[in-house]
This record gives sequence, structure tokens and C-alpha cells, in this order.
Amino acid sequence: MVTAKKWVFVQPSKGFPKISDFKLEEEKLRPIEDGEFLVEAMYFSVDPYMRANMPRLPKNTTMIGGQLAKIIESKAPQYPAGKYVYSNCGWRTHTIISTKQLSDDLDLLTIILPDFGNLPLSLGLGVLGRPGNSAYFGFLELCKPKQGETVVVSGAAGAVGSHVVQIAKIKGCTVIGIAGSDEKGKWLTEELGLDYFINYKTQNIEEELKKAAPNGIDCYFDNVGGEISTTVLNQMNIFGRVSNCGSISGYNATEVPKVPSPYFAIVGKQLTLQGFIVTTWRDRWLEGIHANLKWIQEGKLKYRETITEGFGNMFTAFTDMLQGKNVGKAIVKV
Repeated sequence: MVTAKKWVFVQPSKGFPKISDFKLEEEKLRPIEDGEFLVEAMYFSVDPYMRANMPRLPKNTTMIGGQLAKIIESKAPQYPAGKYVYSNCGWRTHTIISTKQLSDDLDLLTIILPDFGNLPLSLGLGVLGRPGNSAYFGFLELCKPKQGETVVVSGAAGAVGSHVVQIAKIKGCTVIGIAGSDEKGKWLTEELGLDYFINYKTQNIEEELKKAAPNGIDCYFDNVGGEISTTVLNQMNIFGRVSNCGSISGYNATEVPKVPSPYFAIVGKQLTLQGFIVTTWRDRWLEGIHANLKWIQEGKLKYRETITEGFGNMFTAFTDMLQGKNVGKAIVKV
């Protein structure tokens, strides 16, 4: 009999998450039945969307999230033992998944991963996983960048933002990135080819954007929301396109933020602005993975990972990510 460990969501956080909002438990799993398979997690992802969804999560349930797992036992031929999968079955070390459950519940995404060759398996949670597909589909499908255009990316040193920066360069765009430290800026400019970096903690974003984009901004990939995004929107060109991936600046707020309304810019500049959830493209999931894998193999796409050791450190990795302590993808290695 397998014993699973799991992080249980106890209550919604008031402001920044506290360890008391979670508890670590054990659960004995029954034997699998026909049409089921058992997965053992190897790596876990921690992402901003988890914090955004906490107010709506049922209490005393497994905390949501994605994991890279190995199928260790199977009675479902289409999911053979030994294969690696991406699955969003949450913060738990072992999970029984049924094929019926997968067909009935579209929110439960479980994908058998292709062979990454000599690349780390953990990339299935980063550039070859949900963040990579968020960048690939969210930027290309919604912003529709054209060669020579100017693109701004907020949260540019994060898992999604650092990926979007590179896709924009591949597409021949001038790219401006916004992040919170000069160390991140050095990585973005020297290694990833960013054209212009703005440190939102030490520089005036409005003034720097005027210098970096004197002819205006065509595309904005938004990971942060709030005042930064309002500033960017006000400097966009007519018919600019905005892809909103997240609004991490407000996820831990205890009061309604007082940010100047962006709607004058949206209307006056006739902007196209769309939020998205990456599972919209669940039927094209492998397309994104293969495209990003090809760019890595061609040397066009680089990545970084911030890895925390130990399932018991999930909460620490989660809150470190929320404070921007990671560079690239934040991952927990079991």
C-alpha cells in the first residue's frame, strides 16, 4: 500500500500567505483498478496563479498545482508504466488517476511528455510545460507580433516573462523588459538579448519607456497588472495588443488597490486586450512543447530554473516565488 504526502489548503490567506494556511498530511492509497494508473511526483511547480485562485479554493482540499510525475503502476493501456507525465493533480506525492476522470473533468490535465533527449526532465514544468505554453500561445496567438514592432514584457525575469522575451526576439521585435533587480536585468540583456531593461524598483517606468520606445509600444505581455500596467497602456500605439497572463501585483492585497483607471488608454487607443488561461489550448499542448523544444535545440531559447529541494519545502518555495526571489522557473524537487 502506497502512502502519499499532501499539502492541504486550510483557509484563504489574508494578505501574504502564512504557513498556518496549509498543513502537511499523509494519506494511504487503495490499490488501483482497471482504467486507473498511479503516478509518483518528481518535481512540483509553484506559480502565481495558485495564489490568485486561493480565495476560491474549497477548504481542506489538496492545494492546486502542476507536477511532473512518473507512472509507476498502470491498468490503463494508454498510460503505461514508466512514462513521464505533466499533471495538475496538486501538491501531493502520489496520485491515482482514472481515465474516466480525465474524460469527465476537463480541468484535470494529464499529458504524456515527449522525449526531451539530454535536457532535464524538470523542463516539463517550465519552458516545456505550462509556463512555456503560456508564453507560446499567450503571446503569439493574442499579441500576434510582427517583425520590427516594439514589445514590452512585465515580470520579464519570471518563468513566463523570460520566455516571452525570447520569442519576441525570435520574431524580430524590439523588446523592453520590466523586472525588480539589476541582477535580473543583467541576465535578461546579456544572456537573453533584451534590448532595454527597466528596474521598476529604482527607475521611473514612464520616463524610461519614453526613452526606450519613443515611437510607442505595439504589444504588451502583462504578468503583473496594477500601476505598472496602467503606465504601459498609456504609452501604447493605436490598435496595440495586450495579452494579460496575470496580475501578481495585487494577489496579496488586503485593500482595494488605488490605481489610475487604464480605460481611457484602452478606449482612446482602441487597444485589443485579452486575458487567458493556458488550458484553453489543451488540445494543442504538445504543439507548444515541440515548438519550444525545437527552439532550445537550435540555441534560440535559453532557460533558468530556481530549484528548492524537498517536498516539505513547498510553502517556502511558493512564498519565495511570490516575492520574486526566483530567476526563471521556480520548482520543487522531491
